Amino acid sequence: MSKLSYKEAMQVNPHLDKSKPYPLAGLLVVDFTHVLSGPTCTRMLADAGARVIHIERKTGDDTRHIGPYLEDGSSEYFRICNIGKESIALDLKDPKDHDLVENMIAKADIVVENFRPGVMTRLGFDPDEMVKKYPRLIFASISGFGQYGPWAKQSAYDTIVQAFSGIMDATGDANGKATRVGTSVADVVAGIMGYSAITTALVARERTGKGTTVDVSMLDSTFALMVQDLMTVLGIHQIPHRIGNRHPYMYPFDTFECKDQALAICCGNDELWKILSHTLGHDEWTNQSEFKTNDLREKNWQKVKSVMQDVLMTKTASEWDKILNDAGIPAGLILNVNDTSKLDQIVMRGMVKQLPDGNEVIGTPMKFGTWNSYGVQKDAPQLDEDGEKIRKEFE
Repeated sequence: MSKLSYKEAMQVNPHLDKSKPYPLAGLLVVDFTHVLSGPTCTRMLADAGARVIHIERKTGDDTRHIGPYLEDGSSEYFRICNIGKESIALDLKDPKDHDLVENMIAKADIVVENFRPGVMTRLGFDPDEMVKKYPRLIFASISGFGQYGPWAKQSAYDTIVQAFSGIMDATGDANGKATRVGTSVADVVAGIMGYSAITTALVARERTGKGTTVDVSMLDSTFALMVQDLMTVLGIHQIPHRIGNRHPYMYPFDTFECKDQALAICCGNDELWKILSHTLGHDEWTNQSEFKTNDLREKNWQKVKSVMQDVLMTKTASEWDKILNDAGIPAGLILNVNDTSKLDQIVMRGMVKQLPDGNEVIGTPMKFGTWNSYGVQKDAPQLDEDGEKIRKEFE
């Protein structure tokens, strides 16, 4: 439980100064995204100060109709993905609405969409043609499998991509079944990759004056997360297998049962092993033939874990957490995200922030010295909340 209130954190953390200028202020984003991967990308652009106009169907984004729901009946799913944006509801098959969107794109810096490949072309906004027509435009497409390749037109959801990417097979106990990662990691990492690619393209545009299309795939992005398993596959040409919470190449780097619950302990080199052995009251482990080096400890990890468990079971996880961290050993309690959201560290860094309407939302993880790191300062829009204003501006 945090000892800090959010208001107190704002007073002592200069990164939460709302008055600082935004790094992407003045940029216009036309946002065709829906559900999670695309909205994550455009929410990050909004956090960085870009003006994001979220184009929705007349019935609204799909997530407006997906829970959990707040007391007023609005969707928290939609809200958390679309804070700081403007909303206009359009029928893109209507010639008048189509022309309005064309006018918006003509003035935009960035377009982001995450339909299945070919949808934007059928709607009359082919990415390549738009960039030819508006040479400074950055047109980003986020999809399940990318804009080309044999699977390009195949539909994708986060769990499907987790299954294909290898991350599901790598997750879970060694003797258990493959397990979905406990968050929509494929969606979110594709959104982050989209943001990274767009900001890279913005730097290139400043240097060359040229816009570009951007193609980000959920499968590519999630596959790229599989660094350790890919070392095994691409480097030594072996097939990796899930191993629970332990690290494949370092030990002790695992979760360990204490008197009441498990504790994560990460000992990544021989010097830390020496300190850990001393802290646990067993200096002799340092010179034990099977434990002398990291490679030997990794090879004999079951024996290492067994002797450590005997000691760790004598105290609670919280007691050992303090003892080990005081000694300089990286250790951490396994928390529910509800508990994580209340940590002083999270509160101090503004990762849960309060908007003027009292709603709490995710803060931005990007902290700048010069620029605004608070992120968006207004809640997600109601459906077509800004429609009238936007129509007057772009008709």
